[in-house]
Amino acid sequence: MPQLDTSTWFITILSMIITLFFVFQLKMSKHTFPENPEPKPMTSLKPITPWEKKWTKIYSPLSLPPQ
Repeated sequence: MPQLDTSTWFITILSMIITLFFVFQLKMSKHTFPENPEPKPMTSLKPITPWEKKWTKIYSPLSLPPQ
């Protein structure tokens, strides 16, 4: 049974790792990242509704007089 030749494994694995590193770097360089991210201005947190401008009274059914 012939012996497995492992003399080229080191250079093969090393070149594969270097190639993967360069491919990854090229893929990452194509992404565009914001240079200075800033929060969006929060001008209006909640929508204006007509019933918020006037006072309303909510009656509980138990507090109403019996009918």
